[in-house]
Amino acid sequence: MAGFGAYLALARPAQWVKNGFVLTGLLFGHAWSDPRLLADGIACFVGFCLVSSAVYAFNDVLDRDADRAHQHKRNRPVASGAVSIKGALVFASLLAIGGLLLEGATSLIALALTLCYIGLNLGYSFGLKHVVGLDVIIISAGFMLRILVGTMGVGIEPSRWLIICGFMLTLFLGFAKRRAELAAFHADTGRNGSLRDESLNAQGAGLPTPMRRVLATYSLAWLERIIAACAIGAVGAYAAYTLDPGTIELHGTNRLVATVPVVVYGIGRYLWTLYRRGQGADPATQMWRDPHLFGAIVCWLALTGWLIRGG
Repeated sequence: MAGFGAYLALARPAQWVKNGFVLTGLLFGHAWSDPRLLADGIACFVGFCLVSSAVYAFNDVLDRDADRAHQHKRNRPVASGAVSIKGALVFASLLAIGGLLLEGATSLIALALTLCYIGLNLGYSFGLKHVVGLDVIIISAGFMLRILVGTMGVGIEPSRWLIICGFMLTLFLGFAKRRAELAAFHADTGRNGSLRDESLNAQGAGLPTPMRRVLATYSLAWLERIIAACAIGAVGAYAAYTLDPGTIELHGTNRLVATVPVVVYGIGRYLWTLYRRGQGADPATQMWRDPHLFGAIVCWLALTGWLIRGG
């Protein structure tokens, strides 16, 4: 029988940082002083952590054969045999049920949005992850659902500019991840540009080493252009949010624009690690690895919190 450590690894708690998007409603909706909203927001966050872990566990079952051929992923609990397929499916089901119960206890809207997240990921797992561009858009949509759960799900009106900013930011991170993966593959095989000239069958045959099938339809040049566009869009949408009259009225300050340079530095630093260090394949852990990026995130949180609390 698998031990606690194997099941904990299957849940991927390091990825829970992504669910911080659920808490944006508490920060930007001035909900930290309302005990009910605070409790609902935390419940939604915990529920989404459980549901997202269920999705990871289910995906590990589907991808177990491909993971066994991967240099790093072969150590995942299901691929390595530390957790059986039946055990992983039961574990995923329990996590999903627990998460949905928490979301449902908060509101029917939160429950419906979380079910949409599960449906979106099922579509991704069963084929949409192989469609160029759409694979990243689906991942970004998952983050938008996190924001909506933490706003509409607890009765907070979401800002349209903040939604656009979040969407562009997650597109930026998603395409940066694809670029890092493709660059690493090129470095290992001595290739440049795209892989369109490879004679691939539906399973990605013809490639000398395992890789995501969808990467065969990407090129570094195209990814670099779309990454730049998403970075500009994210900064522009966030700047528009800080200057929006509704934002100024809600927070009682027009000084939130002072946080824009911190956002610019954070995105610029991520681009630097992507292009100069070849990192960025795992955005969830990148913030812990780079002290400058981590510092930018902490500085943004502290400055934003101080300004909207009347600093």
